[in-house]
Amino acid sequence: MEVLIKIAQVILALSFLILVHELGHFLFARLFKIRVDKFYLFFNPWFSLVKFKPKNSHTEYGIGWLPFGGYCKISGMIDESLDKNQLKEDPKPWEFRSKPAWQRFFVMVGGVLFNMILAVVLYGLILFTWGEEYIKTGDASYGIQCSPLAREIGFRNGDRVLAFDQRIVTDDPVHMLHVDLIRTRPAVVTVLRGADTVRFNFDQGFIREMLNSQGLFTLRYPFVVQSVPDTSINIASGLVPGDRIVSVNDISTPAIQDVQEILAQNRKGTVYASVQREQNILQIPLLVNDQGMIMVGVTNPVEFIPVTVKEYSFLGAFPAGIRKACQTGANYIRELGLIFTPRTQAYKSVGSFIAIGSIFPGSWNWEIFWNITAWLSIMLAILNLLPIPALDGGHTILIIYEMITRRKPSDKFLEYSQIAGMILLIGLMFLAFGNDLYRLFT
Repeated sequence: MEVLIKIAQVILALSFLILVHELGHFLFARLFKIRVDKFYLFFNPWFSLVKFKPKNSHTEYGIGWLPFGGYCKISGMIDESLDKNQLKEDPKPWEFRSKPAWQRFFVMVGGVLFNMILAVVLYGLILFTWGEEYIKTGDASYGIQCSPLAREIGFRNGDRVLAFDQRIVTDDPVHMLHVDLIRTRPAVVTVLRGADTVRFNFDQGFIREMLNSQGLFTLRYPFVVQSVPDTSINIASGLVPGDRIVSVNDISTPAIQDVQEILAQNRKGTVYASVQREQNILQIPLLVNDQGMIMVGVTNPVEFIPVTVKEYSFLGAFPAGIRKACQTGANYIRELGLIFTPRTQAYKSVGSFIAIGSIFPGSWNWEIFWNITAWLSIMLAILNLLPIPALDGGHTILIIYEMITRRKPSDKFLEYSQIAGMILLIGLMFLAFGNDLYRLFT
């Protein structure tokens, strides 16, 4: 069922985004009185599920059967269909190729513009409806718990991250630290380690491993007993709710992760815990089961790590949505730059629909769904601006060239560049699917 829910979310999100993208092209084309031959949701090789043409309209509307996007076929334009029949005739007044360059420019960027507007609207509605919840690094007073990779990079358990180069990160959401480290690629990382401020050099050679890592950090918080169930092996130990384990076997355990590590080393054994109860320290022997647990309930970490909640009014949500969309776009451009930096081997993280599907949760959550959809809308806009002939960015670059030089590229050149761009895109698709399949089977 989880797989079906993921598939449904991918199809719904991408269909909605591509429909909005193509609608941008369509509306600008109609604004400049350019005919649109077809406007389709989903692709329709060989046949369509639904198609119709309104009376006195030149546009055929329809729904295809292949749920991987959609398209807007503009009259007199060389696109991925490579339809040459119209191009053999003299340009008609209603065709794309007969319009001035500035009008063609807006038709081509219309899809990208609509995707960016959609992202702003979605982020605004998300912030108005659910607000923002996050944990500031400054509020994570027990510091971070490091993965083996994080320790290899130079972090230590209990560190509080202060800065990447000169950029202060104490007010950043903790869950973004891993991603920010990859995006910013700082030369120096500054942390608070105990009472000391420590700086260490960040080796960018770790970026490849970081891209494949599930996460570098979790948050540390103390082991405080919430309950001792009747079925617990330690029901007779004397532990009571509110007890805090501060050391085990004479080893200091300021965080629950420290306790868990020692328990894992003493499966089916007995450990001796120092427990703080109000102002007193008690010594209590505890049994450990074969799974490395003492079978007690622990206090929710939010009791020790405050969650920042920021709510927005309807009018205040949309300026915040603009800021979030711009920040998300800037971050994605940085991530895209990693793909074109061979030594990071970030190109190995390029994914297809399978990778997109893995982003969505296995259960339906509208807040998460719309957040991912807004992010995908920005991603779609930026990718379409890449100067590849088969993409909007490639067409736009040629139009800008024409506007500057007053020389329009020939139809033959446009046709060949379109073919070259399609070959490149197909190659990228094979890379993306290949990466996904490799990750699935390794």
